[in-house]
Amino acid sequence: MAKKVFKKIKKKVQAERKKRVNPHKTFRRSYREDYQRELEMPGIMYHIMASFRMIFKNWKLFLPLLIIAVLLNVVFVGIMSESNYAQFQEILDETSAEMSEGDVSSVAKAGLLLLSTITTGGLSGDSSEAAVVFGVLIFLIIWLTTIYLLRHILAEHKIKFRDGLYNAMAPLVSSFLVFVVALIQCLPIFFLVIAFSAAVQTEFLATPFYALVFFIFAVLMVLLSGYLLSSSLIAFIAVSVPGMYPLRALQTASDLMMGRRIKFVLRLVALFLALLLVWVVVMLPLIMFDMWMKQFEWTAGIPFVPVCLTIMTCFSAIYITTYLYLYYRWMLKSK
Repeated sequence: MAKKVFKKIKKKVQAERKKRVNPHKTFRRSYREDYQRELEMPGIMYHIMASFRMIFKNWKLFLPLLIIAVLLNVVFVGIMSESNYAQFQEILDETSAEMSEGDVSSVAKAGLLLLSTITTGGLSGDSSEAAVVFGVLIFLIIWLTTIYLLRHILAEHKIKFRDGLYNAMAPLVSSFLVFVVALIQCLPIFFLVIAFSAAVQTEFLATPFYALVFFIFAVLMVLLSGYLLSSSLIAFIAVSVPGMYPLRALQTASDLMMGRRIKFVLRLVALFLALLLVWVVVMLPLIMFDMWMKQFEWTAGIPFVPVCLTIMTCFSAIYITTYLYLYYRWMLKSK
């Protein structure tokens, strides 16, 4: 009886494996022609601009989402306090005064303020464990609501924002499970960070040969996590389909990404550069305006820049979701 059950399960597993894309065979050489898959989709610049057009064309749907996301961040996560931001300004002013050749220009000071605020974790006011959990939940709300709205917009359905907000949360648990899998896939990078801190403290990198060995080890760890995470990002979108289970979403995403990971990484690099440009173009004038406005005493306590940073962070989450969802839809068409 047990053998019959085992054979039945084995046949079922083998049948499922045959449905999946697997150009690599055990103990057989894989040729490039076997795993090279065509991917017909628009260019990178069109992809970047199409994502912006999708958001701004449907601003009546995405603006309420942005407002709610900002309010949730302010209430549950918090924003950078104005006193901390003022300390950044004072440090830059003191550094400028100590320089031998005059003051730093306003543009350079604004750029340094933006860079220091982001790199020191100043986008949020609270770094407690509860704030991190709330931050993850808010990101999942933005992610799922944006995908729900985009799915109906591309299907040319008449959709209201409240429908998206109420109905998009159904796959929240499934999405969280995929998020946990993505965290597990980041373990090589976490281990690399721990190993790097230990190597610095023990002066392990002082020897050129050991430094070269550690560099090779670091590249391998980053490639391993990058290889795994490339399909998990697509699984985040696939799991939002009604009735989709987490493991099934991960398998589907892996099949879609087979032989296409390098192209996807190039799209991610383009996404990072586009967002970097948007942050510079939008935030630098706002920081310069805040520096001019703080000349008046009555504006000293207004958290203008921290609020703008929170708005830009929430908008970036909406844009990233739109960018990746469009890529996912184009991948399905060229499957």
